[in-house]
Amino acid sequence: MRKHIVITVTNDLTYDQRMQKTAVSLSMAGYAVTLIGRQLPQSIALSDKPYQQTRLRCIFNQGKLFYLEYNLRLFFFLLRLKLDIVCAVDLDTIVPSYFAAKIKGGKLVYDAHEYFTEVPEVINRPLVKKTWEWVERTFVPKADLIYTVSPTLAKLFSEKYHHPVGVILNAPLLIEEGRIEQQHSSYILYQGALNEGRGIEAMIDAMKQIDMPLWLAGEGDLSASLRKKVKDQNLENKVIFLGYVSPEKLKAITPQATIGINLLENKGLSYYYSLSNKYFDYIQARIPQVCIAFPEYMALNENRPVAVLVKDCQPDATIEAISRLLNDKVLYAEIQKNCDFWAGKLNWQNEEQKLLQWYEKL
Repeated sequence: MRKHIVITVTNDLTYDQRMQKTAVSLSMAGYAVTLIGRQLPQSIALSDKPYQQTRLRCIFNQGKLFYLEYNLRLFFFLLRLKLDIVCAVDLDTIVPSYFAAKIKGGKLVYDAHEYFTEVPEVINRPLVKKTWEWVERTFVPKADLIYTVSPTLAKLFSEKYHHPVGVILNAPLLIEEGRIEQQHSSYILYQGALNEGRGIEAMIDAMKQIDMPLWLAGEGDLSASLRKKVKDQNLENKVIFLGYVSPEKLKAITPQATIGINLLENKGLSYYYSLSNKYFDYIQARIPQVCIAFPEYMALNENRPVAVLVKDCQPDATIEAISRLLNDKVLYAEIQKNCDFWAGKLNWQNEEQKLLQWYEKL
């Protein structure tokens, strides 16, 4: 009988590229896989996948009551399943995952997509931070397998939890160079959440001096305020909001961009030590990017650069970096060539091999 792996998240599954790739890989390796998320008011229908998908509906969709309700619903749902392994994605699902694994005699896996206690939404709220730190301290070291998204976070977590921590990069599937249409459509692309600390406000300000439109693929906490900012500054023709974009559609949009944007403000160690999906997506699409000069990006950019790095998210730095890529054809071509080199190394096919080996050992 196939081993059953249950993966628990708090999003609605539709746009979670990392967990979709993980679930497909485990399913194709012969495991029975169930991915559990939540049903949101704006959720669209799920597309067919080679694994089971379930979304739990909650009365509350934000704040403390949401976390309490979702964790209770998730725990009782897990108790109804026959499972061998429970993979908790980030701290907000680890408590019910731990107890369900304990009761059902299964293994617990912890997949840390971020440094949860160091995200901007947590670090400036002392009581909330202490609560999540207690959850982290109490449950993470009990996991049978722990992995995260960057080498620096893995080292930090390993020292903190006294537990070996692996790395699974947020890399996309390898796309052969010949399969990418090289005819660009002259737009700058930002893909990801429209949340605090992503430098999006400064990007919008920079567009006043950039002769190319900016496409924003995603939604988030700042969606309404950013749209108002664009309208107030009469930039509707320069800044285009695409809304939520499915991973499938994003694969078509990204290679057509001229430049990718990956900016972050230093608002906690989670951002500072991150390696985002978009960073690898731009590489795989062979488009140069403007990227924040944080440690992980600086390390990868030392040998065969794939980005123009900026020290901060201020408009002047963004304008200068974008202008360099638009005006220096030699630099642009060199970075494209480097992207092609790294695309063959930083891809999901390589990350998948580590993932499957670890689960096999469980």
